[in-house]
Amino acid sequence: MYATERHEHIVSAIARDGRVSVAGLSREFDVTSETIRRDLDALEQQRRLRRVHGGAVGAASTTLAETSLADRLPQRSAEKDAIARAALRLVPDSFEGSLLIDAGSTTSRLAELLTAWSPSTPGATLDVSTNSLPTASALHGAAHVRLRLLGGSVRGITGAAVGAATVSQISSLRPDIAFLGTNGVSAGFGLSTPDEAEAAAKTAMAHAARRVVVLADSSKLESEALVRFARLDEIDTLVTDAAPPAALAAALDAADVEVVIA
Repeated sequence: MYATERHEHIVSAIARDGRVSVAGLSREFDVTSETIRRDLDALEQQRRLRRVHGGAVGAASTTLAETSLADRLPQRSAEKDAIARAALRLVPDSFEGSLLIDAGSTTSRLAELLTAWSPSTPGATLDVSTNSLPTASALHGAAHVRLRLLGGSVRGITGAAVGAATVSQISSLRPDIAFLGTNGVSAGFGLSTPDEAEAAAKTAMAHAARRVVVLADSSKLESEALVRFARLDEIDTLVTDAAPPAALAAALDAADVEVVIA
């Protein structure tokens, strides 16, 4: 196989599985590890992947990469809508409990769907707490929602309230379900996000809730951001739009995480 053919195969494998390893590629192509490392170096120079210890991940998998909520909302819109609908099924019309909703482009879609949620018990309300200004804006006019907006310093890029005051308020709650967003889900690192203050708020949510549900489209799978906010065994359910890569699927299974494919 020519080097160019190997390169295309490597890029396709990363797109499919999230990452590749030097050892695995060496066995697959029956070439030396040094040859694979040269292949990966060449592809990194072309900005088609990013080298990590033992292999490579997608070029966009940088630990500090963070785009604004406004930019993320139209991206992978169909997938995020499907994930939000699947998450909504975890809140049946007979539900009489409390929700905690994190900031994020997929969680905001869930909030929009909750505006049309209707309880089966006349006069019942849904208790919703959030640190997200867009989520609060979507839900504040819904007659069946009793809304609690958590305060703090607002990050302009995500519209999320963060900081010590936010963490303190979250820690005083015990919601039935927390719906969290994430920038990365990986077998080795867990759930992660680029910003330390936002990670602290997410950690508090994961520790506060009786059930932790993470909403993540498949582009986040096997990605890692700078700050971990939860281990895999600290969440209960992952709602995504495609089956996780094999290594991640095995790690989720070992952590007893329910995976819901939207």
